[in-house]
Amino acid sequence: MPSDRNFSIGIIGARGFVGAELIGLIARHPHFTLAYAASRSQAGQPVPVIGGGAMTFVDAVPNEVRRIKTDAVVLAVPDGATDEFVNALSGSVILDLSSDHRFDDSWAYGLSEHFVDAISGAKRIANPGCYATAVQLAIRPLLPILDGVPHAFGVSGYSGAGTTPSPRNDPKLLADGITPYKLVGHTHEREVSRHLGVPVRFSPHVAPFFRGITVTVQARLAESASVDSLTRAYVDAYGSSRLIRVLGERVPRVQDIVGDPGAEIGGITVGCDGRDAAVVCTVDNLLKGAASQAIQNLNLVFGLDAETGLIEDGDS
Repeated sequence: MPSDRNFSIGIIGARGFVGAELIGLIARHPHFTLAYAASRSQAGQPVPVIGGGAMTFVDAVPNEVRRIKTDAVVLAVPDGATDEFVNALSGSVILDLSSDHRFDDSWAYGLSEHFVDAISGAKRIANPGCYATAVQLAIRPLLPILDGVPHAFGVSGYSGAGTTPSPRNDPKLLADGITPYKLVGHTHEREVSRHLGVPVRFSPHVAPFFRGITVTVQARLAESASVDSLTRAYVDAYGSSRLIRVLGERVPRVQDIVGDPGAEIGGITVGCDGRDAAVVCTVDNLLKGAASQAIQNLNLVFGLDAETGLIEDGDS
């Protein structure tokens, strides 16, 4: 593919936290151009990041966006609101950030490090959930030696609850503690179990920081392992990606992942018999949990390196 080829990208639902991240990432991408940003509440207002008011939000309705031809469209709209846009945008690649198509086998599942072949060249991609990304990155290298049902304990910043006011994104209500919610049957629990092919239990919590996710996975192993052998398994799985950093025994901190497009995996621990294991994964829920993973997927769709536009040359 010519290195000077550019691809036009539209964003529908661009006024939210993830939409703002996508606008910035596309504006800085060497091969992507923002064709439009659509928002019903902000229609006609200047698009942030695009300097000098050079672009304004268009109305996020199918008849408005279907007339703007693009190579790809990112749907950053609420769950259950995607169908009208999918039907209107039949000519473009569509990447859906909602959960609407994560259980649909006709859509490629966009966990970028593990489904490259399915994503590359796909016309319909379902971006994984934020928690689901962290949990799967932590568990997938353990699949060959799992014995029993692993459990993931997750804590997210309140930006994960979106911009619509609720008890899960009100800093005053969240202050000085963490709040568990939907402890059985969470959508991300079902998503992770489906795409890993094994049952997983998941306990989500929200905390009074704005962004970032930390997930601690505890798993029983079918054979004895050491910290070194498990660390090697993670390095083997992710060593080719500059976006995934394996820290071994060192515990990743959510404070350190904020603003980072990738993930950190560490806190690798084993019990006395070598068969009880724990591992910690951190991601920025607005980036690797959504926007930067969307960029990875679009890169793969268009034949670019998955990290294009996310890591500068020379970055580790």
